[in-house]
Amino acid sequence: MAGRISFQGELGSYSHQACRQARPGMDVLPCRTFEDAIEACRAGEADLAMLPVENSTYGRVADIHSLLPGSGLRIVDEAFVRVHINLLALPGTPIGEVTQAMSHTVLLGQCRKFLKEHNLRAVAGADTAGSAKIVAEKGERSMGALASELAGEIYGLDVLARHIEDQANNTTRFLVMSREIDMARRGPGKMMTTFTFRVRNIPAALYKALGGFATNGINMTKLESYMVGGSFTATEFYADIEGHPEDANVALALEELRYFTSTHDILGVYPADPSRH
Repeated sequence: MAGRISFQGELGSYSHQACRQARPGMDVLPCRTFEDAIEACRAGEADLAMLPVENSTYGRVADIHSLLPGSGLRIVDEAFVRVHINLLALPGTPIGEVTQAMSHTVLLGQCRKFLKEHNLRAVAGADTAGSAKIVAEKGERSMGALASELAGEIYGLDVLARHIEDQANNTTRFLVMSREIDMARRGPGKMMTTFTFRVRNIPAALYKALGGFATNGINMTKLESYMVGGSFTATEFYADIEGHPEDANVALALEELRYFTSTHDILGVYPADPSRH
């Protein structure tokens, strides 16, 4: 597929790796922030946007769920990317000379055991590949970076230790976003539907809103809540379910959901990633 896909971070980031994995034929557009990556797609500078939403070790990616409803974009795919963390350093540097490791705070939290075992001081960087870029530019042998092997290739760094993540199954889930939703698409396997909603101000509204999914035998794989506009009283819910809105049981459940909610919005309908169990 030709075209361009935007992502947050520097070249060599895990988001860049996700773009290569999910859309290998597309050019990439690195962006400074998630908002910039979303805006690039919304404005037509990119055809798609790649956004991380959660990590199996660290949990959800901060701010993403609250950004999605107002992004103007729709989910067209998901991609599960195996996150292998590597210690990178200047060429020829022995691991014993490295005293500190720089990376994004999320990644630092995913390899605490390695940092402790090697007495490495964690240094927070803006992102993973950006940390590798800084290490390459600074030229200090005592400074290492925790990033992908792709980042090491791009910035000319040696890999001193491979796959140092605490959890052997460390995986990040990404969403591929587009300006248009594709309701007609069907994959060879399971379909996923993502939506947001706010419940009406009545007793047991959340319980009643979700009841239709249970009675219709629908598997809800994710339910997240977050505050809206800094208010403790306005809560929005984000949900992933298995199924397509045109499936009879899903249609019934969504109809029941609408009855007990003040707002609801389908963010995407897309094939389940083959890595999803």
